[in-house]
Amino acid sequence: MLGDIVVRLYDETPIHRDNFVKLAKEGYYDGTLFHRVIKNFMIQGGDPDSKGAPAGKMLSVGGPDYTLQAEIQDGLFHKRGALAAARQGDEVNPERRSSGSQFYIVWGQVYNENQLRQFSKQLRMQKVQDVFHALASDHRAEIMQMRREKNRAGLQELQDKLVAEAESQVGSDGLTENQMKLYSTIGGTPHLDGQYTVFGEVEEGLDVVELIQGSATGRADRPLDDIEMRMVVIE
Repeated sequence: MLGDIVVRLYDETPIHRDNFVKLAKEGYYDGTLFHRVIKNFMIQGGDPDSKGAPAGKMLSVGGPDYTLQAEIQDGLFHKRGALAAARQGDEVNPERRSSGSQFYIVWGQVYNENQLRQFSKQLRMQKVQDVFHALASDHRAEIMQMRREKNRAGLQELQDKLVAEAESQVGSDGLTENQMKLYSTIGGTPHLDGQYTVFGEVEEGLDVVELIQGSATGRADRPLDDIEMRMVVIE
């Protein structure tokens, strides 16, 4: 046994909070593994197929027969120790719905000012792109009509208008002052902000998280030595 990890769940994400508590009380997680571990990044668990899984078995796709509505909040970040929900990628999951059971705990790294400035630019560009696509979706019928009419001037005019609107909505900043402070002191994974639901954080046991994220791994980032979990709900 490597030790205890105590996490606090956020009231700002009630869907994920209540689901996590429900599964933990049912014993759903007991005997599952931290099946995916990437050094200086995160540790992932919650796949029911990992219970008693033989060495070499591919994991990460198991879960209950449901997913959860995303609860991505602007003020909840991927700082070191953050508890967040795993999910399928945007290409098959544009709504960014979370896995019904799989989660990860962030380790990440501490970044310097230049690195954070670059992340800030990238994050802002991603936000602008997301808003632009949402606006374009609202104008889908108009766009399709102009395409049928081969109205290139109209399409360009609408695109310029939507880009300007997206830029205005997002503003000039990517990372907030609070994020810059967190990632330059505590550390974490800033590039995941706004992409996955963060629904809690480690209050005790970061040293255990550090031990796990430093584990030797093999195929598909699975630890060579199984790391099982047991969960107890403290209310």
